[in-house]
Amino acid sequence: MNRFSSLSVANSSLSHHVLKNRLVVAPMASQTATLEGMVTENTLKHYANLAQSQAGLVMVEYSFVDVSGKSEPNQLGVHDDACIEGIKAIAELIHQAGAKAGLQLTHCGGKAQLDVCPQLMAPSGITVPALDRVLPTPRAMTLNDINTWKRHFIEAAIRVEKAGFDYVELHCAHGYGLNQFLSPVTNQRDDQYGGCQHNRARLIIEIIEQIKQQTQLAIMIRVPGQDLYPHGLTQAQIVESCGYFIDAGVVILDISSGIGGWNRPKERRGEGYLVEESAYLKQAGLNACIIGVGGIETGEYIDHAIQHSWFDLAAVGRAILKGPQTFAEQVMNQAID
Repeated sequence: MNRFSSLSVANSSLSHHVLKNRLVVAPMASQTATLEGMVTENTLKHYANLAQSQAGLVMVEYSFVDVSGKSEPNQLGVHDDACIEGIKAIAELIHQAGAKAGLQLTHCGGKAQLDVCPQLMAPSGITVPALDRVLPTPRAMTLNDINTWKRHFIEAAIRVEKAGFDYVELHCAHGYGLNQFLSPVTNQRDDQYGGCQHNRARLIIEIIEQIKQQTQLAIMIRVPGQDLYPHGLTQAQIVESCGYFIDAGVVILDISSGIGGWNRPKERRGEGYLVEESAYLKQAGLNACIIGVGGIETGEYIDHAIQHSWFDLAAVGRAILKGPQTFAEQVMNQAID
């Protein structure tokens, strides 16, 4: 088994998706949208370019589900029905290149600057740790806020389906809002959404269940393999949480970093700097496909990792962004010795 082998991903008892190979274009913020979050010609050019990578699955960047969850000025949005036409054009470009299309949903929670998101909210009134800056302190969310978030994620997923995508991914990593619910660092609630790990995962479980009920989308989730932050999520807690998510309807686990952000841990070098986390989850025997990520650049590394059961799918970001066609020529089209 190698990067060229196809992969059948079950969606439900009625349908499934077959990815033509094991390569995934990782979701990467392009900052090409309008200030209102709408797709521009530059957004379309960006995804037409990425689709030339010959990847089996192309993920569209983190997209805010409500203006209260916007992280950056020109971030893509799926917060309104007016967004559907633009993201539909992205999905069509990806499909024309022979790939499946996925879109990642996010809410910043307490991880944004006030000039972008003036009224920050989070599970608890705790400043979200960030490696590169000091963030403002958010207000603690009420139960009504939580129910509103849930509705926004579900409505955004319905828009993703209307736009013709195959997959939707919940962004529960990199310190953003859903990661803040999962992590004991930022979730110190004493109600049904805090305390034990099942309670900290409850909002995400409820969102997954509703997306599964209301759409035919295959559901992915980006989670930290662990928080890599003092007193944060452990690998055992992530395995527990992922079990709940799979039971609720998730078919692909996308394993990245957690509270503190997406940056490479200082002590890790070389390709696959987060792959030991995906390998841990593979060894846990979870009933889902596993995506590994972290500076992956070569076909040889992907083949080696798949053969050693470190992951099922390889997400590549910067190496494709530098030149999708060049990457395809050097990696996807090279013969295996």
